[in-house]
Amino acid sequence: MFPGAPEPLIDLSTGINPSPYPVPHLPSDVFARLPEPSALERLCEVAARAYAAPSAAHVVAAPGAQMLLPLAAALVPPGRAVVLGPTYSEHVRAAALAGHSAAETNEVAQLADADLAIVVNPNNPDGRVLPAKTLLALAEALAHRAGLLVVDEAFMDVGPADASVSDRAGKGLVVLRSFGKFFGLAGLRLGFAIAAPEQAARLRAQLGPWAVAGPAIAIGSLALADTAWIETTRRATAVAAQRLDDLLRGAGLEIVGGTHLYRLMRTNRAALVFERLGRAGIIVRRFTRSPTWLRFGLPGPESHWQRLAAALGEI
Repeated sequence: MFPGAPEPLIDLSTGINPSPYPVPHLPSDVFARLPEPSALERLCEVAARAYAAPSAAHVVAAPGAQMLLPLAAALVPPGRAVVLGPTYSEHVRAAALAGHSAAETNEVAQLADADLAIVVNPNNPDGRVLPAKTLLALAEALAHRAGLLVVDEAFMDVGPADASVSDRAGKGLVVLRSFGKFFGLAGLRLGFAIAAPEQAARLRAQLGPWAVAGPAIAIGSLALADTAWIETTRRATAVAAQRLDDLLRGAGLEIVGGTHLYRLMRTNRAALVFERLGRAGIIVRRFTRSPTWLRFGLPGPESHWQRLAAALGEI
């Protein structure tokens, strides 16, 4: 789209932490051998503590949370799936892959009539957060009808802690967590489902043996246990999000939501802003269904902040 743009391109189209967890040196056998089951068990134990899951038996590790979307949707027989939107479009597609008739709604009340309800919390792209009390009541209502609520907490690492329901996962409620976004290691491909032990066992059986690569197990086990880095990074992303808000508002753009890893803005000039930023080598996320929206991820090094500021100033 922008062949004449200055390089390197600055990709602000994602919600991935631009300051990734420092990858340690790994012994060669992590790459040369299939991972031992005991290593995967340790990873699930660390993840259970990090995500406040009831136990490691409730935790399923997978090669990315994306892999878990259709598998979680298939935990209930094909029926009517309702996704609270507007949100990440892959949830509707994954529910359809599992045999459901899937559609989005912007009404929370309509979720209670579904066989499978899906909520992204905090939501992507607007950062909407539903209270834990609301989600738990919905999960209980669905469980009485043999239905299921799937809560995608991909961005909960930078969300309000009291909104997470990962500690209450069980019958009627499955929680998905993403590792790569907050830890800035999306290419590692690591994600988790937190579910009732019998549902977790079904997910493991579908994934099969050695689903998670040895390097992902090793790095994930270290990172999820590194509470000092986690807390420091939460504070740093909050500061960076505020700086980005100030920069966007200074350019006359309206902030309408987001999380500490991305900000959503609205302007009638969205197409112009996207085009001018692209020509400056800065890529942001635009939305076909909402043409006045643009989503900005966090810039990384100071040079990226300066380039963004200069491009916005020219616009």
